[in-house]
Amino acid sequence: MYIEIESEDDGRWIAEVKDLPGVMGYGQSREEAVSKVEALDLPVKQEDDCIYGDF
Repeated sequence: MYIEIESEDDGRWIAEVKDLPGVMGYGQSREEAVSKVEALDLPVKQEDDCIYGDF
C-alpha cells in the first residue's frame, strides 16, 4: 500500500492511499493522518474484494 502524505495550508495533514481513490484521512499530525487512513484501508479492500468476488 502506497500512502501519499501532505501538509495542508491550515496545518492539518492529509494521507491518501493512491491505489484506492477516495481513501484518505486527515489529522493534526502526520502520524494521526496515517493512522486514520490505515484504519480505512482494510475495510475498503474487504468491500472491494466482496464486490468483485476476490475473497
